[in-house]
Amino acid sequence: MISVKIEKNHVLVKGHAGWAQSGFDIVCSSVSTAVIMTINQIEIFELIDKIKFEVKEGYSEIIVVEEDDVINKILLNLTFTLKNLELDYPKYIKIYENL
Repeated sequence: MISVKIEKNHVLVKGHAGWAQSGFDIVCSSVSTAVIMTINQIEIFELIDKIKFEVKEGYSEIIVVEEDDVINKILLNLTFTLKNLELDYPKYIKIYENL
């Protein structure tokens, strides 16, 4: 199962969904794509220096080191996307919020 911990200025994604074997798991692919698109969008807006991030197999983390309204909105979009995935695949992704 993928575990997503969402806090103010921090998103942590860990684990593998287990929906299908590696390379064919649409839940893992969807979550990974959402996280990478979020980081890319922050970079496109030239705000990458306001976050720290790490992405590796089974682990992604985004930490906001300098508050920014645009980053907050981008992370809100990530939250909405992950919540929709959780609704569609509740056995494979679980979100924990502490805002």
